Amino acid sequence: MDTKEAQSLPVTRVFVTQKNHFSSILSRFHAGFFRISLSLCSQALLWKTLSEPSDDIHKFRNIFRMLPSTAFLLLWSLALFSLVLLSLLYLLRLLFHFDMVKSEFSHHVGVNYLFAPWISWLLLLQATPFFKPKEVYFLVLWWIFVVPIVALDIKIYGQWITKGKRFLSGVANPTSQLSVIGNLVGARAAAKMGWNESALLLFAIGMSHYLVLFVTLYQRLPGSSSIPAMLRPVFFLFLAAPSMASLSWDSIHGKFDSSSKMLFFLSLFLFLSLISRPALFKRSMKKFNVSWWAYSFPLTVMAIASTKYAQEIKNTASHILMLLLSGLSVIVSLVLMIFTAFNSNSFLPSDGDDSMHCTSNKRLSIV
Repeated sequence: MDTKEAQSLPVTRVFVTQKNHFSSILSRFHAGFFRISLSLCSQALLWKTLSEPSDDIHKFRNIFRMLPSTAFLLLWSLALFSLVLLSLLYLLRLLFHFDMVKSEFSHHVGVNYLFAPWISWLLLLQATPFFKPKEVYFLVLWWIFVVPIVALDIKIYGQWITKGKRFLSGVANPTSQLSVIGNLVGARAAAKMGWNESALLLFAIGMSHYLVLFVTLYQRLPGSSSIPAMLRPVFFLFLAAPSMASLSWDSIHGKFDSSSKMLFFLSLFLFLSLISRPALFKRSMKKFNVSWWAYSFPLTVMAIASTKYAQEIKNTASHILMLLLSGLSVIVSLVLMIFTAFNSNSFLPSDGDDSMHCTSNKRLSIV
């Protein structure tokens, strides 16, 4: 072996090592990481909602109007960056590990998180400061993000109705509500464009299946699929569905009426029910995991609903509630960002951790 070949060997080894490490990252990446983008995009929408001009002149509402516009732009940009990065990583996973994506699509929990990227894009679209809902850019992007949701609806809801491979009573779990939330977010965006018929269509699909799903989850039928202890933060999705439904109906009807209020009150009741049972989340909180991000999105959606409620009621109690929920949402999101920054290595496989590639595809879909 000559000197030139000997010098090229270390370079080749480094390239192969880096390639294997990147492949390892893609094999560990899954749709559940879009919990992060869900949280950041909904947080951007919350900040936009709080800073929007309204006829609410209460002193507590004026506090939020003092927020600098630069802070909102930075948050929106961070949400966009995280969503683009996660989307690119998942696209690479689809190209290089198609079998794992296929397995994820067949998993009763993993398949529901395939709604998450499209929900995130729709939330970010509604929070954008660069163009209005009735502009052509908004319309084109709405179609791009809604079509995959409808396609997933046809696939999943069709199986629920016809009792195919995954009938509802056997696979229902809290993450199943993401399919409902996808329709409701799409309905709200459509209503913002003035497309009330399309908004009503998506709202009807989402709410009809939400009623069936809620009853199924409430009954806990024997043989229904359970979720691991580490995924129990997803129980907070019980808050997100009725909160988003109240926001969607508010946009469709043009007023936060009694129907919107009832849905908002339901989310408040479910929130109190969950926080009164801390033991349910004890095991999931022992070690930081990406599943912790499941707390942020539902709290933020409920906070957005509380702003609409306060704007309608215009009394001190409703504004205190808005202040508390919005503050809690911001604090939780901030804490999660800090924990993620300090524990980023726990999300990715370390060098030489090839033994963990033996993990089954089923597990890769949900952890």
